[in-house]
Amino acid sequence: MAEKTFRVVGTSVARKDAPLKARGEAQYADDIRLPLMLHARVKRADVGHARILRIDTSKAEALPGVKAVVVGEEAPIPYGIVPQMPTEYALAYKKVRYYGEPVAAVAAVDPETAEKALDLIEVEYEPLPVYTRPEEALAPDAVKIHEDNKFPGNIAYQAEQEFGDVDRAFAESHYVLERTFRTSYVNHVFLEPHSAVAKFDTNGELTLWSGTQVPHYLHRTLSKVLQMPMQKIHVKVPRVGGGFGGKGEASNNELIAALLARKAGRPVKLTYSRKEVFLQHRGRHPIEIRMKIGVDKEGYIQALEYDGTMDGGAYGGWGVVILFYTAAMLHLPYKVKNVRFRGRRVYTNKPTCGAMRGLGGVQPRFAMESLLDQIAIDLGMSPYELKKKNAIDKTHETVSGVYVRHSEYKQCLDTVVQNSGYLEKHRKLPFGRGVGLAGGYYISGTAYTLYLSYKPHSTATVRVDTEAGVTVYCGATDIGQGSDMVLGMMAAEKLGLPFDQIHVVSGDTTLAPFDLGSFASRVTVAAGTAVSQACDRILEKLFSVAAVQLGCRAEQLTVGEGEIYSVFEPDKKRIGFWEAVERYIDANGPLVASGEFTPPRRTGKFKGANIGHSPTYGFTAQVAEVEVDTETGEIRVVNYWEAGDCGQAINPQSVEGQVEGSIVMGMGQALFEQLKVAEDGRLLNPNLHDYKIPTAADLPAIRTHIVDSYDPDSPFGAKESGEGPIQPVIPAILNAIYDAIGVRFTEMPVTPEKVLEALERQKAERS
Repeated sequence: MAEKTFRVVGTSVARKDAPLKARGEAQYADDIRLPLMLHARVKRADVGHARILRIDTSKAEALPGVKAVVVGEEAPIPYGIVPQMPTEYALAYKKVRYYGEPVAAVAAVDPETAEKALDLIEVEYEPLPVYTRPEEALAPDAVKIHEDNKFPGNIAYQAEQEFGDVDRAFAESHYVLERTFRTSYVNHVFLEPHSAVAKFDTNGELTLWSGTQVPHYLHRTLSKVLQMPMQKIHVKVPRVGGGFGGKGEASNNELIAALLARKAGRPVKLTYSRKEVFLQHRGRHPIEIRMKIGVDKEGYIQALEYDGTMDGGAYGGWGVVILFYTAAMLHLPYKVKNVRFRGRRVYTNKPTCGAMRGLGGVQPRFAMESLLDQIAIDLGMSPYELKKKNAIDKTHETVSGVYVRHSEYKQCLDTVVQNSGYLEKHRKLPFGRGVGLAGGYYISGTAYTLYLSYKPHSTATVRVDTEAGVTVYCGATDIGQGSDMVLGMMAAEKLGLPFDQIHVVSGDTTLAPFDLGSFASRVTVAAGTAVSQACDRILEKLFSVAAVQLGCRAEQLTVGEGEIYSVFEPDKKRIGFWEAVERYIDANGPLVASGEFTPPRRTGKFKGANIGHSPTYGFTAQVAEVEVDTETGEIRVVNYWEAGDCGQAINPQSVEGQVEGSIVMGMGQALFEQLKVAEDGRLLNPNLHDYKIPTAADLPAIRTHIVDSYDPDSPFGAKESGEGPIQPVIPAILNAIYDAIGVRFTEMPVTPEKVLEALERQKAERS
């Protein structure tokens, strides 16, 4: 491991925006008030699948106070986060594909008038069959949800991959176990609902404020749907109250606000209710997974087979990307020599699924970690022993060509097992109490963009002057995860300055240079590299001036504590940082430099070969301890331990918060959360009363541990820590439930009703 001596990096500095948020002074999109601003509301379909025969908006348009009404015919350009698969419209165009889909929108002088106008809009439909389950949509006689779909029936996309000799490996395996697993339809439940404010100026230029994760992709989508040059569109991201992937593509509220603002000639705000957030969805795909694993006598994995059907909902979204990430995620963090993947994503008449924290990995990790747990028990060994002997080494290349250049996964396993007392507790606690172990990993950014492009994935510009101080401009968005803080800390470390002297400007497509956005745990590595490089170039310029002043060579200089000094004569040859800045600007003009990041590109000759590659990977191992009330079926997670390899933690307190958030989110999906859908496509629980999420009363004692790790090829040795930690949570909890009561659950969520039913079956089988 490289020797690390940092001043700012590695310390738990406080976030600069924390006081603003605590005092209620932070400005989110819904807080924006503009002169003459109108309020928008959306008319939504009350059918789950139908052709639109007629929309009459005349009565709504005649209502006093209504300034604009738009329908799908006014925005007939399809779009999608994957440009090759544009399946969606700002408003339903010719057809409705899910119950609650926007069919018209109104902008009025106040929200009440806009609501009244919705009731005056008349829509006539030709009903079509509604398919709420993949098996219905896949029936031979099923009506196509998308008539121009290039795959058979309602298959949105399908893929197969095979590496090694899978059939032979299974035939030669000592023990083979196969199970079917089902995951549920869950939502991100971010605190801030979707909100956008759109304004056109007198030059016909659009400014749109939105809590998006991806201002760049939103910028491109607005240009396409509105048929406007990108140079006339400005996307600005205010404070964001969480995203978790749900704001990782253009949302229809952003497009509708822009359409209404253009038509009305006045600014328009459109903020969704919580019910509308559930209708916009983009949450976790429900998947039915059939997984089979074969091992030899010692428990070494010989082969793995996956067959999965993803319920994608009405539109494409991130679906094809997630399908291929699911395939890629099968190969790690264990050594698997023979792998077969068959997967398909199916259109159904439900709100669209999309990107959600840990996309592509949560569902297959649930299946694989559960199977490995059971295989170990069936072979008479500890799950820890089996998982450690199959764990990848410090460097590893999968059979699919994914290269891991740095891993401390084995250290994560050792640490969490020791900290939790797993070996002393597993299969030794009283009936009703148990522990479960699971591991996982995640990418630290992607190797490719979602469209053909060879430009850098991240760029950053650093400007230094004595009046404004140091300003870092970056297109990456802080969606609550603290990326502005991380980038500021990196700049402070590089420039040898206190953190409070760094100002970060992000999420503005006009002021900040290009960046893909906040998704796939990419910002620390991608934007961090760009910022670090820009700071290095600033120092090159300053050192050239300081070297002349100090009478030494530029390569002999370094920075620290607000000064530039010679490493050989630090007491004699030094100059204040800001004095050097003044001298540089006097002689050369503005002190500005840019940096960029382009990930290493690896690929193969099979479909989806470019998916799964990353500059580096984070790893995690976790142990859950649960208590099951056999009288009520209630499950309580009482203790939780995590050990994570995130490389060098830039801000340990922030890492701890990210890990704890992942654990709580995964706990909700394991035990509570499930969106329920009626036969006609209506959501039955689109509110926080009926859609259950963990509260403070449900939280266990969580103990996190950052293992000693440093990736020499990443900025300051850092890796991801925000998405990988959610992957083992579900299997860790379900493995603990098995240890507690001897019931192996393969379907989420594990509710008290399911526990009682399983205990009754167990009792009947034993009698």
